[in-house]
Amino acid sequence: MTLIPFDDRDGFIWFDGEMVPWREAKIHVINHGLHYGSSIFEGERCYNGKIFKSLEHTARLFNSAEILGMSIPFTPDEITAAKDAVLKANNLTDAYVRPVAWRGSEQMGIGAQLAKTHVAIAAWQWPSYFSEELREKGIAMITSPWKKPRPDTAPCHAKAAGLYMINTISKHFAENQGYNDALMFDYRGYPVEATGANLFRIKNKILRTPEPDCFLNGLTRQTVIELARELGYTVEIDHITEEDLYAADEVFLTGTATELTAVGKINQTQYVVGPVTRHLRESYSKLVRGQAYK
Repeated sequence: MTLIPFDDRDGFIWFDGEMVPWREAKIHVINHGLHYGSSIFEGERCYNGKIFKSLEHTARLFNSAEILGMSIPFTPDEITAAKDAVLKANNLTDAYVRPVAWRGSEQMGIGAQLAKTHVAIAAWQWPSYFSEELREKGIAMITSPWKKPRPDTAPCHAKAAGLYMINTISKHFAENQGYNDALMFDYRGYPVEATGANLFRIKNKILRTPEPDCFLNGLTRQTVIELARELGYTVEIDHITEEDLYAADEVFLTGTATELTAVGKINQTQYVVGPVTRHLRESYSKLVRGQAYK
């Protein structure tokens, strides 16, 4: 597979209030975000020229900043408008959008309250996270050796870059074992999510998804809960035990990048990509494109 480096592409990136050529959007190697993880971001998808839930993503970016004690030097309206400007500058109508904010180079050390907060927004074409073949048979997952931290030990409700370290090493662990993704358990021993997506299990056409008390409450997760209830399904928000998961009829994941992705295998347990998953996946695809889905 040929990789296209993200630092060597055509296009434009919105950087601290200005649109700059993609290759010129650079920062110094000595900056607090790189060395101490003081960085937050969003992942958003644009369908037919419109970012799905753009305002909600902007609000979450500012909430993450507040949790980390960062002050974004732009208003929410300015960030939302900048996202649209990036899409226009790059002639994109279906794309992935990545706002990111980080503490800069003014201070180094644990304390950096005088460091300036920088903001950049990029966008690029990014098709389905998993291949069409995997969408049809479902992805394979293996239990991660790492667990999600207690909510009083990490800012788990912020979309903070530093929190993704255990997700990355868990994803690499899964890939090295021949799986597509890793199943993350929380500190209590409940399965709660994948490395970048929320978890749903279906039994007798009833959906259950964990209470997001120690992991990010995904906007796609919230959307699918609302969508499922509109379509007449019962949705329970409660712990999922390991036994519950293995006894499920269907399992799927939700996330901006993954959208709604079926799971075909967890460890040695096999699942079918069943009718409820297919119904919700089709309805979600229509919803985000502004089409009738009922």
